[in-house]
Amino acid sequence: MANRIVLNTISYHGKGAIGEIPNELNARGYKHAFVCSDPDLVRFGVTKKVTDLLDAAKIPYTLYSDIKPNPTIENVQHGVAAYNASGADCIVAIGGGSSMDTAKAIGIIANNPEFADVRSLEGVAPTKKHAVFTIAVPTTAGTAAEVTINYVITDVEKKRKFVCVDTNDIPEIAVVDPDMMASMPKGLTAATGMDALTHAIEGYITKAAWTMTDMFHLKAIELISRYLRASVAGEPEGREGMALAQYIAGQGFSNVGLGIVHSMAHGLGALYDTPHGVANAIILPTVMAYNAPATGDKYRDIAKAMGVKGTEGMTIEEARKAAIEAVRQLASDVGIPVNLKGILHEEDVQFLAESAYADACRPGNPRDTSVEEIAELYRSLL
Repeated sequence: MANRIVLNTISYHGKGAIGEIPNELNARGYKHAFVCSDPDLVRFGVTKKVTDLLDAAKIPYTLYSDIKPNPTIENVQHGVAAYNASGADCIVAIGGGSSMDTAKAIGIIANNPEFADVRSLEGVAPTKKHAVFTIAVPTTAGTAAEVTINYVITDVEKKRKFVCVDTNDIPEIAVVDPDMMASMPKGLTAATGMDALTHAIEGYITKAAWTMTDMFHLKAIELISRYLRASVAGEPEGREGMALAQYIAGQGFSNVGLGIVHSMAHGLGALYDTPHGVANAIILPTVMAYNAPATGDKYRDIAKAMGVKGTEGMTIEEARKAAIEAVRQLASDVGIPVNLKGILHEEDVQFLAESAYADACRPGNPRDTSVEEIAELYRSLL
């Protein structure tokens, strides 16, 4: 079987990179941008950093901000209607995973209206046309939605999140500018950074992992371990390092999938609106311990990338424990809770376990699992 890599056509990185957005739109002849950004970013002037550039370049735009932290089917459908009514011919997505996931779904449905119900996009969607031309501008260092072929939508009626995987949804251009991330509060910086670490670790041990994606994931683990603490502390060097690290992780996991950390986190987000990065960070060490027997010597590589000394002389069990402890320590250092107490309710465990087992990320988990085993993993975190 051939291994496949799908990446952006172009990506820009570094301070001031957003200055390239008008140039790219003008060079391609686009006339009207549909700007997707969440209301908090609009309120606090983050979105304005980009719309001011559009104004200066005299590029008209329509702003759409009906976006929730865990975007819903309704958000997407409203967005499609707004896009169609706007006369726009391209999309500029500004924000974290919520804004970019909403924009991806809007762009896909606008060009593939037969999927207007949104639910039919779940899994590997058989769309025929690429999404509307999109430039994605992340404002958090974690989701890497700007470089992935995935997006996640919440089905409020069924109390679940569903993952959509489609090579047609990847933004043509990613603009990763650390200045756009400067206003992230400490808690969000920590949560999204741990989300990026989860992407890198799950991507490295997933069943589909191979040499090229291993390269991305190990480098991302190394950079996150080096820069996340500094980023949470507000240091510019840390912000820049995390902006690059989360993108590199996205280059990898988008192409090989994830595992049950994400499957379990998706349910918590759908049922309790738990921030995705926080859920991932709490669950990650526990699932790493569960998966360890199916990972060969890969935890030794993870421990080494996280800066653990003496990994070469460790037994395989010692190396596995060292990797898990390094993850626990990093999560603790950036203020992540140690368990799901106060979040998870016992009466919901069975429903959540069934949802996690049905989740699109579950088949990539290195260890085959069951509803019953996932339920026990949830219970161990109460």
